[in-house]
Amino acid sequence: MYKEVNFENFLNCNFDLLIDARSPREYNFAHIKNAKNYYALNDEEFEEIGTLYKRSKGLAKAKGASYICKNMSYHINELFQNYKIGSLIGIYCARGGKRSKAIALILAELGYRVIRLEGGYKAYRSYVSAFFQKELNIKFLCLCGNTASGKSDLIQTLDNALNLEKIANHQGSSFGKIHGEQPSQKAFEDELFFFLKDYPYKTCFIEAESRQIGNLTLPLNLYTSMQNAKKIWCECDLNSRIQRVLKNYTPMEKDTFFKCVEKISPYISKDFKINLCKNFENNNLKICIKMLFEYYDKVYKKPKKIDYFINSSNLDEAKKYLMSLNS
Repeated sequence: MYKEVNFENFLNCNFDLLIDARSPREYNFAHIKNAKNYYALNDEEFEEIGTLYKRSKGLAKAKGASYICKNMSYHINELFQNYKIGSLIGIYCARGGKRSKAIALILAELGYRVIRLEGGYKAYRSYVSAFFQKELNIKFLCLCGNTASGKSDLIQTLDNALNLEKIANHQGSSFGKIHGEQPSQKAFEDELFFFLKDYPYKTCFIEAESRQIGNLTLPLNLYTSMQNAKKIWCECDLNSRIQRVLKNYTPMEKDTFFKCVEKISPYISKDFKINLCKNFENNNLKICIKMLFEYYDKVYKKPKKIDYFINSSNLDEAKKYLMSLNS
């Protein structure tokens, strides 16, 4: 069986396997959630065929077909071992073109049930973009509070919570890039889309963020929903805040720390900067943290209207209180 459907119908299929037929580079940049990369052309082949196509379409098609056959000779063995004949397989490429169609026809001939996405990843992205233009029908509850007041820790323990910092792979401040590279903007939006599209709970806890998290930008409808949500202020004692920073941000390389300080340099005095870096070099980390709290607590804009207050020094008690707000 082989057929083509639009993304709305494609989305409702319960695939045994979802195949991204694009090159590994395209796949790694962003892909539909849970898709696996069984490429028609690898990165070098894709670039070669694209260049050749401008000179000779016929030669490009012939050479592209030979590459696809070569690559499928490897893919088929793995597919057959892991997915029995008759399995339902979804497949897409960049625009629903020759790459996904070539693989789809081969798999259909083998006896797999194959559904190909019309318009490919581009059509999917159009659907995602349209989704983020609509009002979100979710009741958000927004956790606010000073740096290291336990907001992220609480978000991680709640089932009905959207962990923006985890999805963005960034802690949200100038010192937040501590877990490696962030995903692409498209990959970030893709994760948010699949989280939000069929959200199963009545309420969703979310941590207050600026619209920019590191290099990534929140979709406007999500940011607007966050701004309009009821606000929960998390109040935490100083020692708990310090210990949380020591746990989450250390050890930190000297060069990394200095680069982060450079980001806030326009907003602090020269003496403050020198003193901060000196204490770091002398391993006076608690003093550094207190100094940074002094800076961040001043620049953090406390909401004009706060609906609930919690003591986040005791996370267990704070979580119990938050759960009581679900009804």
